[in-house]
Amino acid sequence: MNPVSEEHETERARGPLTGLRVVELGQLIAGPFCGQLLGDYGADVIKVEEPTNGDPMRRWGYAEEDHGPVHWSVLGRNKRSFACDLRKPEGQELVRKLIGTADIVVENFRPGTMERWGLDYESLSADNPGLIMVRVTGFGQDGPYSSRPGYGSIGEAMGGLRHLLGEPDRPPSRAGVSIGDSLAGTLAALGVVAAVVERSSSGRGQVIDCALYEAVLSMMESLVSDFATFGHVRERTGAVLPGVAPSNVYPTEDGADVLIAANQDTVFRRLCAAMGREDLVEDRRFATHQARGKRQDELDKLISDWSASLSLSALQQRLEEHAVPMGLIYRAPEMLDDPHFRARESIVEVPTDGRPLPMQGVFPRFSRTPGAIRWSGPLLGASTADVLDELGIDTDERSELRQRGVIT
Repeated sequence: MNPVSEEHETERARGPLTGLRVVELGQLIAGPFCGQLLGDYGADVIKVEEPTNGDPMRRWGYAEEDHGPVHWSVLGRNKRSFACDLRKPEGQELVRKLIGTADIVVENFRPGTMERWGLDYESLSADNPGLIMVRVTGFGQDGPYSSRPGYGSIGEAMGGLRHLLGEPDRPPSRAGVSIGDSLAGTLAALGVVAAVVERSSSGRGQVIDCALYEAVLSMMESLVSDFATFGHVRERTGAVLPGVAPSNVYPTEDGADVLIAANQDTVFRRLCAAMGREDLVEDRRFATHQARGKRQDELDKLISDWSASLSLSALQQRLEEHAVPMGLIYRAPEMLDDPHFRARESIVEVPTDGRPLPMQGVFPRFSRTPGAIRWSGPLLGASTADVLDELGIDTDERSELRQRGVIT
């Protein structure tokens, strides 16, 4: 693991989105994850937060008695916190001024909220024609469900993912992370980059409408087309994908589990060589991708019997020698201990509350304009004074805004 060090300071100023200003509104995960990604790539992200408690993510996540949750340290990294009450007219006017200096606005309120506050795109873009507004909601800005509240879990359910998670003989499960929110945030960030590229030729901004359920749906491969064409409804299949074999978790002699993915014809040949079973390559039961898919259970049994006869180290060596894709099922302890993770700085240490906090790095890596983690999630309102300076708000006005509870 590598710390975020002073030698990275020059890299921090060269992220591919350096020079862009983002105003992040909203809270929880989907919109803020979009903001996190944009900040990772160098954008100046100003997060507008409710002055009293800020984003609920400051208090969510695993915690112990002597230390609060650290999820915010990751989600809020590279952002400046501006504590301003958007529910008050004075706060709305401050944010309007701030958006006038911005390239991008990210918001994940229910449709109509920005309009009620006088922060609709038409008004904002009249003053700032190049403004790009990203709107992340459960069901989008229009359609019969648009007014419904929606969280990532709802998007996962209606986008088709939740039905496929888990074992076939049990009710649908869920992923152990908020994958629906993260997918929406990722697509929203991709939309921002596309809109910025388009703006370079047109000079005009636009609205990006990102619905949680559609972000999940976009990842569902040919699920809808399979049904429309063949009447086939995909169902839960546990640890395997039907028809894709071998690709499963296999045991070792010393109790480890190894994921081996060798469903492609050329890779299957290499696996057979590693097993000393070159005869399987010409066996009509397993010679083609389609044939292996039809006999998935039978093939998995053959491989499991072989892998269970070897220790983990012996199995890894055999598979590496034959260039067969394999991997262990990692948890956080294994990630922190892995030499490849360290060599690529996949996990970095970011100073937080006077101590180094390990967290995932910035992905993907850029050869010439690398992104970086400049700081972890800030204290509530830590940059309020700086933002007010940038907006030209004088001392008397600040004092009055504080007295009214508009800012902290």
